[in-house]
Amino acid sequence: MQLSVRAAASKLDALSNFFVERGSPGVVLKRSGVEAFFLRSAVNAQLRRDLDRYIGALGRLSRRGPPVRLAWKVVEQEDWRHSWKRFIKPRRVGRSFWVTPPWLEPPKFRRRQVITIEPGMAFGTGTHATTRGCLEFIETARDCLGAGKFSALDVGTGSGILAIALAHLGAAPIYAVDNDPVALRVARENLRANGVAANVHLSRAGLRALRRRFDLVVANLTAETILDLAGALEARVAPKGFLILSGILHRKTGAVTARFSDRFRVRRRKRAREWVTLLLERD
Repeated sequence: MQLSVRAAASKLDALSNFFVERGSPGVVLKRSGVEAFFLRSAVNAQLRRDLDRYIGALGRLSRRGPPVRLAWKVVEQEDWRHSWKRFIKPRRVGRSFWVTPPWLEPPKFRRRQVITIEPGMAFGTGTHATTRGCLEFIETARDCLGAGKFSALDVGTGSGILAIALAHLGAAPIYAVDNDPVALRVARENLRANGVAANVHLSRAGLRALRRRFDLVVANLTAETILDLAGALEARVAPKGFLILSGILHRKTGAVTARFSDRFRVRRRKRAREWVTLLLERD
């Protein structure tokens, strides 16, 4: 069964999360809506009631924008193992990168580096606003740091996409950490596929276990996790270094910037729908 939902952009991520939590094996996020897929046997009266209640609560929470509209339809059986791949396209990100899945050739563009990412169980394929914001601000930080090598730390590396970008932009050494063993396995495979495995120190070590400082620290997490790790993140940034923070909902931006205001100034801020990415410079 395919559920098609049209809603305001600010509600799309919340709806996507709800569908996954209710057992959808996959959702497709579009500009003005979401498509969610369910096994036909799993679409029962309870799921429909839960959906109606959730959409009603979402509408009461935020009355701005058009009402949520939904429609169900039966999708004929096909080779689902491969049909989802048609939704993944090469994407141009920032000034420096093409991000592409391994089964497609990226468009030819001499001045751009190609990052090949296998969409899987770890976050970071280059399509989400937070990943794109981080990639763009990594370029900005590199420009501010000037010519030559710069050290970098990727906190919560996920698929490894940001560590790969850092390697392509000349960072060394690069440390990438994550506490999820699945993410580490996916990141290791992606680092190898992009020919930069030797450039990145990949580790499950906690952020607080690191002792060195870095010219650039990137943390694409959530506002809550960033605030919890704020002291450890501050300690890892070298004087005059940069800190990129993302995964922050717009309404929580003030709390994050206030927490880091004693030692950092906001160099740049980027908002895409409800997501905010910050580029902070240490005093």
